[in-house]
Amino acid sequence: MKTTSASAVCSLSCRDSRAYIMAALFVVGNIVLPQLCHLVPQGGHVWLPIYFFTLVAAYKFGITAGLLTAVVSPLANSLLFGMPAAAILPVILVKSVLLALAASFIASRVRGVSFWAVVLAVAAYQTVGTLAEWGMSGSLADALQDIRLGWPGILVQAFGGYAVMKYLKVKM
Repeated sequence: MKTTSASAVCSLSCRDSRAYIMAALFVVGNIVLPQLCHLVPQGGHVWLPIYFFTLVAAYKFGITAGLLTAVVSPLANSLLFGMPAAAILPVILVKSVLLALAASFIASRVRGVSFWAVVLAVAAYQTVGTLAEWGMSGSLADALQDIRLGWPGILVQAFGGYAVMKYLKVKM
């Protein structure tokens, strides 16, 4: 594990039990937040809540916590609540994993919480994820839905994710 300042990132290895504890906490967040967003019509499509804590986990705590959160969150939500629906679960999983990879990679290079680095992580997963969804679905319109409908969620990921990460103090 390495840290550089109070708002630095922390890369927890897969041998570190803290990675699993952090991932479990972020999975809970990724279960609760989508349920709250789904109280509003089209809330999931607009706010993209399943990705929020994956971004924070991967950027702030590294690839292990990020990938665990990225995979377990959509699976748990689908099994418990039927959302995301089984038909779109593969696309959600791909995008979630892409977000974890992009966020943890960028954070490891920046070695701190930077607004523009968070924006880059969100833009990277959205760009590659849109291309992946287009390839998986064959529909450019479906692939662009996260951007067309989900732009408020993308902004929340960038601004809110940055704010949460600046607020979280790494003391591990």
